[in-house]
Amino acid sequence: MKRVAKKAYPPASMEAVNEYLTRMEATQQIASFSPTDLALPLKVGVDLGTSNIVITVLDNRNQPVAFASWPAHVVRDGIVVGFMEAVNILAELKEALEKRLGLTLTEAATAIPPNILPGNVKVIANVVSAVGFRVVKVIDEPEAAALMMQVTDGAVVDIGGGTTGISLLRAGKVVYSVDEPTGGTHMTLVVAGNTGLEFDQAEDYKVLPENYSRVFTMVHPVIEKMAEITKSNLREKVGALYLAGGASCLKGIQDVFEAYTGIKTYKPENPLLVTPIGIALSIPSVEV
Repeated sequence: MKRVAKKAYPPASMEAVNEYLTRMEATQQIASFSPTDLALPLKVGVDLGTSNIVITVLDNRNQPVAFASWPAHVVRDGIVVGFMEAVNILAELKEALEKRLGLTLTEAATAIPPNILPGNVKVIANVVSAVGFRVVKVIDEPEAAALMMQVTDGAVVDIGGGTTGISLLRAGKVVYSVDEPTGGTHMTLVVAGNTGLEFDQAEDYKVLPENYSRVFTMVHPVIEKMAEITKSNLREKVGALYLAGGASCLKGIQDVFEAYTGIKTYKPENPLLVTPIGIALSIPSVEV
């Protein structure tokens, strides 16, 4: 058997992206699987984010199988600041998925922010390998997001907990990528400052639906700063922006980007899963 690039995934359209994300979310309702029902080998994507650790599992046809996630602050500005915590959380997520799937997950791809130092890349890969995965690929986070959303031309803006990554794509290739230190953590700090809450309390406060209007008003300047970062890093004209990353889950964030930049902006319904799915998609399928 050999691995080959296989595109059983729908062509670019936000409707197709959202339909795929909905099917991935629906896998949470499946308590257990029979390995004989799965198109093996499976593809695994591991995303060590600033605010969350996420594992996604796809089958050999690139269809969603399962995912698991856990809030964690083990990475900051592309640097692993809590190695053992990251390993322990990732090991628990891996074990939980293996119990549901009825098999052992042996290979995985992972991702890194753009332009981080080689030593930091190695540490991220070491976290993944420490739980028993063989790391088969390391991809840039915005590139992974672009792959999931099938963006061939435009800019992917990956807004994580600590950074905003911008990647420009032409003809399906990443022309350049930059990563700037503004993200969801900065939103939380603003909420904490305005409410007098501790950071962890502010994290909980900002995601409650009943607080949406007040939170959106508080963090609007931060979103505008992200939009300004994006606009200033676009070296040439683009037709559209595509948002990804957990911090872009805030309702209406795409409208602020579009108004500020003057560029049509798209946001999938669950941006948190976009990059982790793209990481798994980066693994070539196997000819069987």
